[in-house]
Amino acid sequence: MRNNGASGGRGSAWARGARGGPRSSRWAVVELVGLAAWFVVFTRLHALTGQDVSAATRNAVGLQSLERAAHLDIELAANQWLAQAPVLIQPSVYFYRLYYVALIGVLVWAALRHGDLYVRLRRVLVAMTVLALLVWWALPMSPPRFALSGVVDIIGENDLLGSRASTTMDNGQNHFSAMPSMHVALAAWCAFAVWSALRRTHPRAALPAWLFPVLMVVVVIATGNHYVLDIAGSAAVFAVAVAAAAAWARVRRRSPRPPLSTHS
Repeated sequence: MRNNGASGGRGSAWARGARGGPRSSRWAVVELVGLAAWFVVFTRLHALTGQDVSAATRNAVGLQSLERAAHLDIELAANQWLAQAPVLIQPSVYFYRLYYVALIGVLVWAALRHGDLYVRLRRVLVAMTVLALLVWWALPMSPPRFALSGVVDIIGENDLLGSRASTTMDNGQNHFSAMPSMHVALAAWCAFAVWSALRRTHPRAALPAWLFPVLMVVVVIATGNHYVLDIAGSAAVFAVAVAAAAAWARVRRRSPRPPLSTHS
């Protein structure tokens, strides 16, 4: 009896692809297409959450009360600061709107250059989006630009190409999903991906990646799109997703692998 090396099973083929084997490019394309399909589904599901405007407003008022009690209510001051700094407004709008360019770039880079790590990163990303959907369903939240008096909708008034997407209620977007901020969570994921890939070989290049989520925090608060506690929610979702992905990886390592196909 001898092993048939050509029939190592689907898991082996995917493992070879993730390690950068001869099929790595095809593997990366399949992975990225699958993830793109998930993001389409995620976007559709996101649009269905946060339909209860009155609940979103009540939750926002409650959140504002918590922030005032904890002296975290900096949203109005940050928003007024940005509104009075015209030179920073357009860079902030571009940074807010074009974050997905960094997300796509990191995804492609990780899939093509760091296959083994990409599998872990993909698990974190999917877990994070699922957790965010659950929170949006359970806790609709009106953003400061709608629920906090005096806040200027900087994105709405200065959006790319004159778009009013952030203020139009009937455009199919979900405007009441401030908690958590996916802008911050996805920026943190990008930083985590770069840091994980480079921290051993290029530690000095790995650390600056964390400036991305830090700057995103400043932008989403100053533009009137999120509260400070939304950022805490983003950090919690990100941390739970990382832990869930690590736990899943441990389970996969401990589970018995299917035997190789054999013939006499």
